[in-house]
Amino acid sequence: MAEKKLELLEEVKPPPKNFESDIVDEPQITITKKGADTVEEYRINGELYMMKVTPPAGGPSYYLLKEDQDGGWAKYDGPSQPLTVPKWVIFRF
Repeated sequence: MAEKKLELLEEVKPPPKNFESDIVDEPQITITKKGADTVEEYRINGELYMMKVTPPAGGPSYYLLKEDQDGGWAKYDGPSQPLTVPKWVIFRF
């Protein structure tokens, strides 16, 4: 049987533990009062994408979801979600 020669490889550094990125994975939520309604605004990277509106006196809440970047909004207030076609920008150059 022939002897196998083993070579010692370079030590590989582990990846950095604190990777800095401009991508945020949790939304920023701002709660305001508009008239008698309570409005929760949800933003990611500074862009408003959803609002939750809660009327006074325990009325049912509803959501406004941003359909596109031109300002189109869809209302969601029931058990079935509205049909929204994805139009989000994935990359900006």
